[in-house]
Amino acid sequence: MVTFSRNSKPADQLALRVLIKTVFRGRCLGAQSNKPREQKANNAMFNKLNRRRGGFTLVEIMIVVAIIALLAAIAVPGFLRARKRSQASRILNDLRMIDAAVDQYAIETNRSTNFVVGTADWTNYLKKNSSLYLSGNSILGHAYGAQTVDTIPQVPSADYAALSDVAGTGFWSPYGP
Repeated sequence: MVTFSRNSKPADQLALRVLIKTVFRGRCLGAQSNKPREQKANNAMFNKLNRRRGGFTLVEIMIVVAIIALLAAIAVPGFLRARKRSQASRILNDLRMIDAAVDQYAIETNRSTNFVVGTADWTNYLKKNSSLYLSGNSILGHAYGAQTVDTIPQVPSADYAALSDVAGTGFWSPYGP
């Protein structure tokens, strides 16, 4: 009698039984020709083995989808936070450029402290065709407005409120509220 381990598959067990029966019949029948029977048995064995397809089960696919969803749930908030942080950095850089543009305007036109410089005047001292030059607005679309000579420009309050979760008051220094 042939025994099988727990790990052996039913298809393997069946194939082995067919093979043993084929060999056993060949010995019992002696000199008789068993070629057609052997070929038929062998073909049956190979057909049983080849019927098993190599695809993935539904459970395996669902596990992979769950892992991808978990990774996405972890990564997406990080990407959104990084995007907001880069917008805050862009606004901070814009404020530095506005400060320099207002100072440049005041020096070239002999303006004194507390003189109000309109948006059209300070934007002329920025790089041509930049978004700040063309609109005078922040990346979030809020106007920086007129600036005062020798006064540090302030971040628009709407931008500060929108980005307060990623950029606190220390981030905006000295341009913060």
